[in-house]
Amino acid sequence: MTDAKTLAYINMYAVLGTLENLCELDENARAILTNKKPVSIGFDVKNGPKATITFKNGRCRMEDGIGDCDVKLPFSSCEKFNGLIDGTVTPIPSKGFTHIGFLLKSFVPLTDLLSKYMRPDPADLKDERFFNISTSLMFYTIAVAIAQIGNQDEIGKFTASQIVDGDILMSIKDGPKATICVRHHHLITIKKAPDSPRALMEFSSMKLARDLFDGNVNSVACIGQGLITMGGMISMVDNMNRILDLVGLYLA
Repeated sequence: MTDAKTLAYINMYAVLGTLENLCELDENARAILTNKKPVSIGFDVKNGPKATITFKNGRCRMEDGIGDCDVKLPFSSCEKFNGLIDGTVTPIPSKGFTHIGFLLKSFVPLTDLLSKYMRPDPADLKDERFFNISTSLMFYTIAVAIAQIGNQDEIGKFTASQIVDGDILMSIKDGPKATICVRHHHLITIKKAPDSPRALMEFSSMKLARDLFDGNVNSVACIGQGLITMGGMISMVDNMNRILDLVGLYLA
């Protein structure tokens, strides 16, 4: 079972938030934003998440809340916002009509490029560069989704209530890293390694991570084979993995 509010938080911070990493990893994404005036887009979801993405100098940055944005996209419900992500809803700006060109010529191409990586054609994955970028973007999306589910989904919140305070390192060997910060049973994902993790889970390779994300291998078997390394306070990792099991339901 999934709920629209949790999905909205995932779509905001885990999906749209991954545009940050897309611009870091892909030169085509940076090119879309090069030689453009800085533009900030605020996403205002009634009874749901609110965030602003600022596009500047070939990069983008998401911040929580709606500030003095150039473009404001209001959504009357979480369901409407989810429709933006699945392509069934076209929002009408309540502010920033003069920036419609940016939305159509920059923002939409960026999200289309992200979709190409997140839902790739199997043929594209044969290219090593594409494979690595796609897998890295999936990793960041999943890492952030863990926090959103732990904070919003009822089953996720129950599981989060069992996790003691501390930082969990989630990583791919020689690849991307993230920290799941747990404070008073509230989860925050930071897209870099922690200084002093209390627990850790590392996938042995990009290929293994991809196979796990795509459901092609069994995680328990991989742990037994030493392909997934776990350390520190194992109960933290066990509970994080219970939340991780829910990620596939929301991102399917």
